[in-house]
Amino acid sequence: MFILISTFFKGYLLHKAKPYLLGLMFFGIGIILHFFNIFSSQNILVSKNETIVFKISKKLNSTEKNRKYEAVVQVGRENLKAIVHVTKDEKELDFNHFYKAEAYISKPKSPQYNFQFDYSKYLKRKGIEYQCYINAEVFSVQRKYLSFGENFSQKRAEVLQKIDKTEIFSQSREFLKGIILADRTEIDSQTVQDFNRSGLVHFLAISGTHIVVIFGLFYFLLVKILPLRFRKYAIISNLIFIWLFTVFIGFGSSVVRSGIMLTVYFIYVLLQRKPDLLHSLALSAFIILVFDTQQIFDVGFQLSFLAVLGIFWLNQPILNYFPRQNNWVKKLIFNTVSISVSAQLATLPLVLYYFHQFSFISIIANFFIVPFSEIIIVFSFLMTALIAFKLDFNLINRSYDFIIQILLKIIHWFADFNTLFFENISMNLFEVFSLFIIVYQIRFMILKPTFKNSARLVMAILCFFILRLSFNFYENQKTEILLHDFSKNKILSIKEGNQVYFWIEEDSDQEKITRFIINPYCSARRLNDFKIKTFPKSAMKAVYDGKIYNLK
Repeated sequence: MFILISTFFKGYLLHKAKPYLLGLMFFGIGIILHFFNIFSSQNILVSKNETIVFKISKKLNSTEKNRKYEAVVQVGRENLKAIVHVTKDEKELDFNHFYKAEAYISKPKSPQYNFQFDYSKYLKRKGIEYQCYINAEVFSVQRKYLSFGENFSQKRAEVLQKIDKTEIFSQSREFLKGIILADRTEIDSQTVQDFNRSGLVHFLAISGTHIVVIFGLFYFLLVKILPLRFRKYAIISNLIFIWLFTVFIGFGSSVVRSGIMLTVYFIYVLLQRKPDLLHSLALSAFIILVFDTQQIFDVGFQLSFLAVLGIFWLNQPILNYFPRQNNWVKKLIFNTVSISVSAQLATLPLVLYYFHQFSFISIIANFFIVPFSEIIIVFSFLMTALIAFKLDFNLINRSYDFIIQILLKIIHWFADFNTLFFENISMNLFEVFSLFIIVYQIRFMILKPTFKNSARLVMAILCFFILRLSFNFYENQKTEILLHDFSKNKILSIKEGNQVYFWIEEDSDQEKITRFIINPYCSARRLNDFKIKTFPKSAMKAVYDGKIYNLK
């Protein structure tokens, strides 16, 4: 309260300190809101097997055997949020029914070691503490009432089912569902891997680009139809449509952020005031975090806002180095490429920190693929609209299928450049901060390549490498022996300096062990190389350096 009152007083010192005082005030408000938003454990006493009654609230990514849903579950007299696993033999669940089934209820465990992903912590941030595994028959009963949001979710589910019935390749169907309806729950692992390794996952995930393209498409059509004096009504109509679309696809953080920014921007336009990107970005972040402070820990939220900041900071300086844009084709290509590069540079530190991988081919892939993204998005939106209204045109379906199959083959070709793909890249917060300083300095170097700006950038790069070499040297001095639990097996890892050996049971699933144990370990311990050795199934114990380790 003192800070808020002090900002209204005049004075040189107060005038200089006002931005910092306001920042401190909003930070304090955020701490208070987050305190009230922290999930408190329910500690509900349930047996392992219970009869549950539930309704789904969201569909999640499927596994090989099960479909997964976020659901509101009733166990006895207790209500709780949980992740429900249903075998794929059962009919797909919807929002129109209550369901009843026998389920095995458990709490996700915290990881054995700190380098592993903490799934239980991730779920708690979403207010979820339990998982229910259903292997018995699921009974259903029609619901009499659906909320506003549930009605939209059900309509979206029905459109997704209609897409599943179209006569195009399954990969094209899943691509269509992902790029327009933000549903990647059934997409095959190979396609996801191709998008990740080629650095084009942002193209598959619905984001601000998609919202802007869809907004621009309808704005262009309305401006052509309506007289000039009704242009402001075209803007208002488009904003209403974008928010209905945002509700329809489930309020993704990047979509909500884009919707708020578009709304704020065009409110400035309607009020005949100069739009401000940073104000729009800050306001959208503030609104999202007021409703859910846990969003600040969401990787998608962080990358989404960083990408926009990167575009603000680097896009125009990079664009100045392109040839003169004297027609719309050059504008489309050059702007798309400069925006893509700017967003990639800004998000690179966090991408390395969270995912520990990077492909140099992604730079080239974005040059080739991103300029055509607007055409693909518009075509995909048209396809979705036709399918939703049961307008089946075989020629359009085949054309779309043909284009997407070519697109996926090109992306797969880019993803196959293994020599340009690097994984298990170690990165801690000090290095992330150092990389952000480099990104910050790049703007000044591009705008004015003077000796002073060059020296600052070189110093920032040298500081990063000194930090990195120091952390690598420190970690490589350690010797460590760990016993990892994986499914029903034990894995013994022996690290000596910069080498590590993983002893696994013969006939084990090496691909999964590498993905969930070996790669995270190598990333955390800053190792570039590892070796896998096997022991027979009959082995019960291992002895190393005078210590005995139980393998069963």
